[in-house]
Amino acid sequence: MVQERTLPQFHAPAAQIAPEEGLRLYEDMILGRFFEDKCAEMYYRGKMFGFVHLYNGQEAVSSGVIKSLRSDDYVCSTYRDHVHALSAGVPAKNVMAELFGKETGCSKGRGGSMHLFSSEHNMLGGFAFIGEGIPVALGAAFQSRYRRDALGDSSADQVTACFFGDGTSNNGQFFECLNMAALWKLPILFVVENNKWAIGMAHERATSQPEIYKKAAVFGMPGVEVDGMDVMAVRAVAQEAVARARAGEGPTLIEALTYRFRGHSLADPDELRSKAEKEAWLARDPIKRFEGYLLEQNLADEGTLKEVRDRIQTRIDDALTFAEESPEPRPDDLYKYIFAED
Repeated sequence: MVQERTLPQFHAPAAQIAPEEGLRLYEDMILGRFFEDKCAEMYYRGKMFGFVHLYNGQEAVSSGVIKSLRSDDYVCSTYRDHVHALSAGVPAKNVMAELFGKETGCSKGRGGSMHLFSSEHNMLGGFAFIGEGIPVALGAAFQSRYRRDALGDSSADQVTACFFGDGTSNNGQFFECLNMAALWKLPILFVVENNKWAIGMAHERATSQPEIYKKAAVFGMPGVEVDGMDVMAVRAVAQEAVARARAGEGPTLIEALTYRFRGHSLADPDELRSKAEKEAWLARDPIKRFEGYLLEQNLADEGTLKEVRDRIQTRIDDALTFAEESPEPRPDDLYKYIFAED
């Protein structure tokens, strides 16, 4: 097992939320987990093809950050993008259809697992090559600032959340874009989902500074370390960063310490991580942890939580039926969507 970092302490009772908000977060996390479990089932049954990278274990990061945004804010993802899209509001049926390569998918069946996009939901895309999405997210943040300051559009206070993994923090785009964001005080959250492994490379072996959040100081921006297995902790950090960005105070680098419960992709036999490491992180399951918090704080009871799970399971089953019954893209439309159309 590679060296473990001490997870930052966060005392959730001090950050009370309304029962409705707690259930909203819980429902979003359950949606992500159940969706990914269904993807694994379909992949192993030979109904889903290509590279499929699942998000199991990291749900607290997506829900904690994206549910702290407004619906008109922007989200930019990586190849592990299914749950980010769901949190951003892209319907599960359209995400599932995209994974099946169907015309009804959110990218019209042209993108597949790693390239989810929805202009309606300001989901700027999943990107297969690490670091590709950071400049795209920077551009979204720049246009918000430009519209407000240069064009006088007072409604242009949108914030962009840019997600990427620990391996990406050694890429050039990371440093260049953090520098530009700091110089121009762009309204953007750089969210590093540090799940300890870049495919099969342990994070500590690949970087001279394993504590990624400390790199923010070089650019004069806040850098925050957070327990990425605690949705309440992530939410608190995200809300503060969003408020700063919306007020014109610039970017924040958030390093969420998290863990993926499955291999790098469904084609990964996952033999490099030790059993002890995986079991230690499985015991920190963010969904079970949040269930315990909701019950302890009397924000929900077991019956209510079961109702949420049952409702989400029905939605996933409906999404699968929709995907299976949707039409394939027509061969005559091979070149459609390559160029902008009237």
